[in-house]
Amino acid sequence: MRKHLATTNMKEYTYTEKKDTRSGFGDGLTELGQKNKNVVALCADLTGSLKMNDFKNNHPDRFFQVGIAEANMMGLAAGLATGGKIPFTGTFANFSTGRVYDQIRQSIAYSNKNVKICASHAGVTLGEDGATHQILEDIGLMKMLPGMTVINTCDFNQTKTATLEICDFDGPVYLRFGRPKVANFTNISENFQIGKGVLLNEGNDVSIVATGHLVWEAIQAAEKLHKNGINAEIINIHTIKPIDEDIILNSVYKTGCLVSAEEHNIYGGLGESIARLLTTKAPFPQEFVGTNDTFGESGAPIDLMNKYGLNMNSIFDAAVKVLKRKNK
Repeated sequence: MRKHLATTNMKEYTYTEKKDTRSGFGDGLTELGQKNKNVVALCADLTGSLKMNDFKNNHPDRFFQVGIAEANMMGLAAGLATGGKIPFTGTFANFSTGRVYDQIRQSIAYSNKNVKICASHAGVTLGEDGATHQILEDIGLMKMLPGMTVINTCDFNQTKTATLEICDFDGPVYLRFGRPKVANFTNISENFQIGKGVLLNEGNDVSIVATGHLVWEAIQAAEKLHKNGINAEIINIHTIKPIDEDIILNSVYKTGCLVSAEEHNIYGGLGESIARLLTTKAPFPQEFVGTNDTFGESGAPIDLMNKYGLNMNSIFDAAVKVLKRKNK
């Protein structure tokens, strides 16, 4: 790769600590419990893992432990929403989507019930529990449901603000977050806007559009690219559906190429939503970073991220590759 002088400065991002995104959800839910008496919470035997204990202890009359009965939980949530409550369901992403897809489709999405489906331990970063728990298809499943809003947050602060925001949003929402401690770099006072991407860094060579845990990896990849004279524009797409078409199109019209990055199967995830957008409105080259038609496996989260190419080096390589395609 030929180096050239970067023409713009790379915006610097730092963090003081690493925190798990599921704790951001827990903090947000605790705050909502104090603010809104219509908020109720349901959990399928994973109260500690979902960080819902504070809500349970503070509001025992508004907390429902349904046990290992996720399909029942979704039906209960739909009924509570019909009665004017704002239900937040909590379990692992695999059990929040694949296991209960029929109940969500029929009782929540089709009926447009105001249920907030909150899912932790998504993707391979669930870790040691292995492939049966590491769903990598959930974004695709949920974004295909008519009327379902799909959100995938990148750090503790953004997860907390998203949790607060979806309470005021009328309609079914899928909120996806995770288990591992990751860089907490966003501003807690930053306004969370459903359907609006966040421009993290301006650049004119390549667009990197990332979601969830790969947003921080994208920032690190952009720093490496900048050292090689390549200016990457970084966009944090926290809302997969409805996707922010304007921020993506404005970026790719400027850069002429794009890399999508997600902890999800490239079949059906963020990357394919972007590909549809580019195909219909801006046919520029795109490279995908994500899992490639595979299940996960048991292992340490960092080791699995590296094995499946969900890291800064893969994003860097994809950017170099798409730049070559652009320059042909």
